Amino acid sequence: MPAALGYRMPAEWEPHAATWLAWPHYEGDWPKKFEPIPWVYAEIIRNLAKHERVELIVKNAAEAGHARRILQRADALSDNIRFHRWPTNRVWLRDSGCIFLKRTTAVPSREQPIWHRLRAALMHPEAEKRGSAGAVGRKKKLRASDPEATLALKFRFNGWAKYSNWRHDEKIGSLMCKTSHAQEIRPESLGKRVVLEGGSIDVNGAGTIMTSEECLLSQEQQRNPHMARVHYEKAFADYLGAPHTIWLGRGIYGDDTHGHIDDLARFVWKNTVVAMVEPNTKDVNHAPLRANLRRLQAARDQDGKQLTVIELPMPEPVMFEGRRLPASYANFYIANGLVLAPVFNRPNDRIALDTLARLFPTREIVPIYSGDFIWGLGAMHCMTQQQPA
Repeated sequence: MPAALGYRMPAEWEPHAATWLAWPHYEGDWPKKFEPIPWVYAEIIRNLAKHERVELIVKNAAEAGHARRILQRADALSDNIRFHRWPTNRVWLRDSGCIFLKRTTAVPSREQPIWHRLRAALMHPEAEKRGSAGAVGRKKKLRASDPEATLALKFRFNGWAKYSNWRHDEKIGSLMCKTSHAQEIRPESLGKRVVLEGGSIDVNGAGTIMTSEECLLSQEQQRNPHMARVHYEKAFADYLGAPHTIWLGRGIYGDDTHGHIDDLARFVWKNTVVAMVEPNTKDVNHAPLRANLRRLQAARDQDGKQLTVIELPMPEPVMFEGRRLPASYANFYIANGLVLAPVFNRPNDRIALDTLARLFPTREIVPIYSGDFIWGLGAMHCMTQQQPA
């Protein structure tokens, strides 16, 4: 298992080699509002490319040309952008892309046999059938001569157990692994591959992970019917290097993922969490967010220490065509030198930006107007996937 070899999922604020994005083309995510979306992307890419490489996925050559023209007009085209022509269904790479791991410790001598056993299992032609190394990517062979190999987790993706257009996106994680020269690992539990989206988890990089019961344990939009709480916790420990799990309850209203954590609470340091709250007692989000806040206030980190919990008020409701959209300031993205923060032209925008500025004093806080973008039911965190340095 990756954790036994010293691998973990690093925190988002740790240094990046790149950010992965997929250029928008599916107008069905933004019906009647698609026109401004590529320009939102251009603004995001313009800011990111100043600080780190941008790995930009475009569905074909024609789309690559279209993206280049928009980026050029927006003064966002740079040598720090690398294009990949891969077909995609949608843009939400946080969920469909792979999760890169980072190795921070040398392999202890007592763990060396584990590495060799993994290699032997992979080299054996019956390894997949036996399931002895089903946790490890079947198309990649770990090399005993290269114990410092880059690893990446390729969970299954099935359109949030909700949508039918996901089969191109299910392949994206493997393509990212191959292009990044990462060893692909396909996590399993009880002999079956695990379905998991990156937006359903958040880590502090030191052994603690947050997720929600509504997303992973509910029978609605059920990703893994064969898994219970204990199986998820074991998978988090074995694959992500996070043996301590904090479970929140329900997600926010209008979230089509059914409870992703990146709209509810986010780690901003190893022992510090930003938690969304809804002060309006009549609002549909008030009770579930209050319950989540109480869980966080009672929670402990991997060392048994109480968390510092920073409350952040939700934006006033964002509506379109009579529908309440899942607008949340928690859907920010931490990159090298900056934080991309969704704003919605609401009074609480200023509170969100000021809070993030205090929490990230060495990073520029870049507000990205997301009033149109959130019609696609996602924001800055949903669309990005970091590749650690």
